[in-house]
Order: sequence, then structure tokens, then C-alpha cells
Amino acid sequence: MKNTITFPFYARLAFTLLGIVLVFFIFYLGRDIIVPLVMALLFAILLRPINRFLNKKCRLPNTISSLVTIFLFVVLILGIATFISVEIGGIASDTKTIVKNIETHWARLQRFVTDFFGISKVDQSQHIDMVREETKSALTSSAAMLVTSFSDVLFSMAMIPIYAFLFLLYQNHLITFLSKLIGEGDQQRLKNILFNIKTAVQSYLIGICLQVLSIAALTAIGLSIVGVQNAILLGVITGILGLIPYLGNLLACAITILATLSGSPDLSLILGVVIVSVVVQIIDNNILVPLVVSSKVEINAFASIIGILVGGSLAGIGGMFLAIPIIAILKVIFDNVPSLNPWGYLLGDDLPKIPQWYKKVKHLKTIAEEKKANKIENLTQEKPTSERVPPSEEK
Repeated sequence: MKNTITFPFYARLAFTLLGIVLVFFIFYLGRDIIVPLVMALLFAILLRPINRFLNKKCRLPNTISSLVTIFLFVVLILGIATFISVEIGGIASDTKTIVKNIETHWARLQRFVTDFFGISKVDQSQHIDMVREETKSALTSSAAMLVTSFSDVLFSMAMIPIYAFLFLLYQNHLITFLSKLIGEGDQQRLKNILFNIKTAVQSYLIGICLQVLSIAALTAIGLSIVGVQNAILLGVITGILGLIPYLGNLLACAITILATLSGSPDLSLILGVVIVSVVVQIIDNNILVPLVVSSKVEINAFASIIGILVGGSLAGIGGMFLAIPIIAILKVIFDNVPSLNPWGYLLGDDLPKIPQWYKKVKHLKTIAEEKKANKIENLTQEKPTSERVPPSEEK
């Protein structure tokens, strides 16, 4: 009989908090390596069905199927980047119109500042020249640091497909390692954890992709109705920037306004751009996020906000993007380990997963379908009048 040592609650809580601090510290020190690795793991989980299809259905070796899967993924990313760069190049080619529109808006802004604040155009020009020189000196002094940071980002992005390929190639090897690491009695629990993690990550990332496509389509349609040029490009940029929590939508709106100002001398378009951005944001927060994203992971809003803030402070934008999937993975592990169930409950969400209006609409739709089915059933049960026997013949 084995003797087990049971620690009091305050000791277990202290060990848990110490472990959390240690994990955060290690993540902060190795964020340049850990962030691309985790992103590659998430993409590998997302792409696993394609790899499995090529491996099982098309009879390709695991190495070839993994290479083809990553190749298709890279082609998709490069295709989106090429579309954006070509569209931006087409816009930049019309420099005369852009410069003319910018000069028109700049003259209006100078007149507004002069009339409202009483600052002459000469004083404005002096202040602008001073700010320009300070900005130029600051950029010159930090140019080396900016080049280094940009090269690090490019290197990390280039390593993500390589890491994802290795995860796909050695997926069975890694699963066998975890199986050997866990005792014989916990094999079924390990299978449940891996299956739930795969389901949660795939559902969340697919929901994110649907959200990006929906935002891009809604923004492009709205800007086209308003009359903004290059509405499709701005819609795609808005959808992609929406991946950045909290700041992405503001940045996308600012870029859209600047593009509108440089493409047209009409200031009234700015009001239309703001209205489109607000409407799309309302649709995103009240319809797309609850139905497409939040329904895929059972995480409460408080844990999501704290996780995004902590991820941003530890690893920047990459940490903010990875916060929700990491919390979802942790919740799956906590829910399947009895001693960690309270932490899983802390991260969970007891609130309704979908809006109440959607439930009412779905309920009314169900009632209408039931009435229609009952009506059809009653009609089929009734005998046609042409087949009924007249009373005289019955006698």
C-alpha cells in the first residue's frame, strides 16, 4: 500500500501560483522561440485533416503529405500577400492624384486651425518643421534597432511553416512520447485530452477564419455602397487586422480613413467610412463573435481579457493572438484532471453561448417546421376524395 502525502490547501495554492509565475517567466525569456513554435503547433493542428486526407485517402507517404500540406498553406498566405501588394502598388502608381488630394486636405486643415485656434500658417509650418526634424533624428538613431526587429520578425515568420511541417511529420512520434510519459491507467484520459484539444483548436481557428472573411466581405460591401475606392482591398486589410485584439479595428479604421482622404477630395466620405466601421463592429461583436468564435471555446470574457493583456505584455501581438487558444488548451487539460477541475471551472463560462434573440428566432423556426411537418402528415393520412367509395356502393 502506497503512502500519499497530502499538502494543506494553502501549500497547494502556493505551489500552483509559483508554477504559474515560473511558466510566465520562462515564456517571457524564450518568447522569440516559443511564440513561433506555438503558432506552428496551432497551424499544424488546423492542417492535420488535410495531411490525414493526403496520407490515408491519396496513399501518400507521411513526409510527402506533410510537405504538400505545408506547401498549400504557404501558397495561400503568399497569394493573399501578393493580392494586397499588387493592389497597393496600383494605388501608389497614381501619385499625382494622391498628392493633389493630400494637398487639398492639408490646406483645409490649415484653414481650420487658423480659424479655430488662431494659429497662423507660418507658425504651423514652423511647428511642423520642428516635429519633422525631431522625428527624423529619432528614426535615424533607432534605425538599427528597427532593422534588427524587422529581421527577427521575418525570421520568426519564416520558421513557422518549418515548425508546422515538423509537427505534422513527427505527430505520431510526439503522441507516443506522451503515451510513454503517462502511466498505463491514464491512457484513455490522454486520448480524451488530445481529442478535445484538437477539436477546440480546429473549431476556434476555423471560426476565426470565418470571422475574418465575414468582416472583409461586410466592410468591402459597405465601403462600395458609400463610394470609397479600392473597397475590396480595404475590406481584406480590415479583416486581417481584426485578428489583433482591441487595437486591430481602430488601426483598420484609421488606415481606411487615410486611404479615403488620399483617394478623394470629398470629406463627406469620411462620415460614411466611420458609419461602415461602426456597423461592422456592432455586427462582429454581437453576431459573429458569439456565433462563430465564442461558441467554439467555453472561456469566459474575464479570462479572455486577462489572458490577452498578459499575452500582449509578455510577447506583444503574437502573445495576444495566442492567448485564447492557449487558455482553451489549458481548460481542456484542467477539465480532464480531477485535481485541476476548479481551475477549469474558473476559466469556463456559465453564461449563454448564443444571444437570446437568436434562441427566439431558432425556437420560432422550429415551431414553424413542426407545424409544416404535422400539416403534411395530416394530408398524407387523409384519403383522397377520388378514392372514397360512395354511400350507395357501400350498401
